[in-house]
Amino acid sequence: MTVGVGVMGAGPGAAALHLPTIAHLSPDFAIVHISDGGSGRAQGLATGTGARFSAGEAQLLADPAVDVIAICSPVGRHADQILQSVAAGKRAILCEKPIAMTHADADAVVAACREAGTMLVVGTNHHFDPAWARAKHHLVAAEARVHTVAVTIALPPNGRYHDVVTQLAPDMRSAQRPRPDWDDPAFAAAVVRELVLGLGIHDLPALRDLAPRLTRVVYARPVPPIGYAIGLRAGDVLVQLTALMLPGGPDARWRMSIGTGSDMVDVDFPPAFVHAGSASVRVYSDDGKSTEYPRDAEDGYVAEWRALLAAIERSTPVEYDEILHDAHFAIDIADAAADAVRHGVAR
Repeated sequence: MTVGVGVMGAGPGAAALHLPTIAHLSPDFAIVHISDGGSGRAQGLATGTGARFSAGEAQLLADPAVDVIAICSPVGRHADQILQSVAAGKRAILCEKPIAMTHADADAVVAACREAGTMLVVGTNHHFDPAWARAKHHLVAAEARVHTVAVTIALPPNGRYHDVVTQLAPDMRSAQRPRPDWDDPAFAAAVVRELVLGLGIHDLPALRDLAPRLTRVVYARPVPPIGYAIGLRAGDVLVQLTALMLPGGPDARWRMSIGTGSDMVDVDFPPAFVHAGSASVRVYSDDGKSTEYPRDAEDGYVAEWRALLAAIERSTPVEYDEILHDAHFAIDIADAAADAVRHGVAR
């Protein structure tokens, strides 16, 4: 039986990632309805899929052919759209990360899904990446104690994040569009928080696998034009989170490096908005040897949709508690980093 998918959001994430993934998994899934927030982009995407299109959520949620909701909208809309989907009686939701921007909204979303029995999968594609499972297996098999984790993100410009800066800087509404005032602590803190929950969120569930308890943010600062540098302690683990979008900068890199007492594990994820297979994993041992694990043809986007299909077909239990803990962990880091930037002191 083919599962009808309604896609909320018609931006680059939906167009470049989820629509091709759903098409790849045909006939298990079929796109039957696409909605946008009023941009008109849904019509163009629907033309290529044969789906219906609309603006807003109402028509899509009322469509009887929609069994599953894919939420690919701006992050600030996720919590409300999950709640609307649950209220509409949809049986399953795949929501792009994060599910919410606040603790209260995260609690409300998970409680509603749990009470209704709605299947919820969060699109943490790095966490679903087959290569991440191999990296974790290596660490467990080696009984390795993790001492350090560094996540380094270097990407070309992305209009979505430049829009965040524009929206958060009141003085950028003028016709001259002056440069943002990074010396304004409130502005800098808001940008760092948004970037952690919109960009850093890719790797925070994986970080929680390794170091599940945030102790404190040691330092946090924005890195213009778009980026951040954050140092934190998670129990005994030292963590460094760095992200930068720089025009004319180096080739894209998205790497998680995990240091133990005996080796270094590098997980290199593909750049955003491409289907290039799984991440690569290389282990550097203290004896000077290195081992590279083979990559998979399928990436984390395919894996997350397969997980949703398994939940639908086999009634695989939904890990509501893990989803909620992941959400709280990310929000805690974002809030603590913003607080450190705002006050200009270690927290």
